[in-house]
Amino acid sequence: MMPSLIVIAASLAVAGGFGALIGFLVSGRRPQIVTDIVDPATTVGHGLLAAPRPVTGHGREFIPKGYIGMLERRLVLAGRPPAWTIDKLLIAKPILAAAGLLLATLWIGADPVPVRFVLGSFLVLLCFFVPDLLIHSRGQERQQKIQNALADTLDQMTIAVEAGVGFEAAMAKAATNGKGPLAEEFIRTLQDMSIGQSRKDAYQAFSDRTSSPDLRRFTRAVIQADTYGIAIANVLRVQAGELRMRRRQRAEEKAMKVPVKVLFPLVFCILPVLFIVLLTPAVLGIAKSLF
Repeated sequence: MMPSLIVIAASLAVAGGFGALIGFLVSGRRPQIVTDIVDPATTVGHGLLAAPRPVTGHGREFIPKGYIGMLERRLVLAGRPPAWTIDKLLIAKPILAAAGLLLATLWIGADPVPVRFVLGSFLVLLCFFVPDLLIHSRGQERQQKIQNALADTLDQMTIAVEAGVGFEAAMAKAATNGKGPLAEEFIRTLQDMSIGQSRKDAYQAFSDRTSSPDLRRFTRAVIQADTYGIAIANVLRVQAGELRMRRRQRAEEKAMKVPVKVLFPLVFCILPVLFIVLLTPAVLGIAKSLF
């Protein structure tokens, strides 16, 4: 009875750790538009302009730089949740792995068979890489939201620019009226320019903070228009039309994939049950007539 209670307590501890980690990742606040010149000394560390803090601790030299760079990139794509930093991430990974090891040890000790050793090792590895998986998933979700919102946002900006509003003012209006990660990235770009960064560098940083190919093409077009003096209204109109066309093509592509995705559950889940329901009365009738 006592080993079962210990296993249950360890399971609850691991589940609580996962819940706390998810709460850290999903928590955050939406930044505000900065329209005036901002003091970099007061902005850094409080808003979207906060620079990534270096990994601290005596074990820093034992962490591969490539792995830290990968985590930094994933945090950038995930929008850098304010309550979650690279330091907290690197601290949470061994803690969760230790909790998984404790649970696996208690589970294996109840019945030490080879299968439990394999599953216990898999549980420890899963607990260690859960933060990476959550951040990667959040980054993909955030980039997909940016991709979906870009066409409609560019339509709003096109209308504003054609009405005589400047490009940065149109971007500020889109950020103020919009919600989601794209509006936050517009805010970040405006903040970068408000502290003295050049337009080209701010737009290039905007492109580097995303993995959306449509947004990268848009920022390149804006940089070229600003460099060569092309009317930004024409660029926005062309880009908005292309984005709508690509969005329609992606929707058609997903619709074409639906029959292929439905084939597996249809063959292995629905048809066997249908055959059982239809053929069972006939089989029972044949069996009664023969025996």
